[in-house]
Amino acid sequence: MSTKQAAIKRPAPDVVRDGLRASILSGKLEPGRQLRQDEVAEQFGTSRIPVREALRQLESEGLVVFNPNKGVTVRGLSLEDVLEMLDIRVALETRALKLAIPNMAAEDFEAGQDILDRYEKASDPKAWGEMNWRFHWTLYAPCNRPKLLSMIEANYGHVSRFTRTQVSRAAGKTRPQKEHYELLKLCRQGRAQEAVDLLERHIDETQKSMRAAARRADAGR
Repeated sequence: MSTKQAAIKRPAPDVVRDGLRASILSGKLEPGRQLRQDEVAEQFGTSRIPVREALRQLESEGLVVFNPNKGVTVRGLSLEDVLEMLDIRVALETRALKLAIPNMAAEDFEAGQDILDRYEKASDPKAWGEMNWRFHWTLYAPCNRPKLLSMIEANYGHVSRFTRTQVSRAAGKTRPQKEHYELLKLCRQGRAQEAVDLLERHIDETQKSMRAAARRADAGR
């Protein structure tokens, strides 16, 4: 379905907002990119009024910035922003995992194992990031808390704009994969508290890897 057809079925601001959000989170619209309202309106086949409303909603989500001189631009993220979002990951995802483990079935463990097997064979850091997310999502989905899962997904979307390949390159694959296998094992055995503790350490290590990578980058300048 085209964006113009979608606009017939849904409010125009929602169509514009969702389309722009997807482009920002995927990296298609990069940080600092100017969003001209007339161009966006033409792209989505609507007037500038719904575009402005959509942009205001995206501003409230922290995805765009209204600048007096530059107009609307895609918001960038600092390292400190991302590190704080990783703290939020700990809070949200450990809760989801604790709730999910009692509901996990054999199919969930098989799905997680399949992702890890393909992750092991992948050589592209971009693929590692995607598989990492899919593995974690497979573990959290059985929590059956739609709002919690929505918050986890939204937070991940923000973080992934900055860390699409940075986290994978900073942390490598060996340590995260070892922890993934151990995490899946603990979930399979129903050892919820041990799994939650490991998940928290797992995300903490990602923070440390990012800080170390930033220090190396600064030293090389």
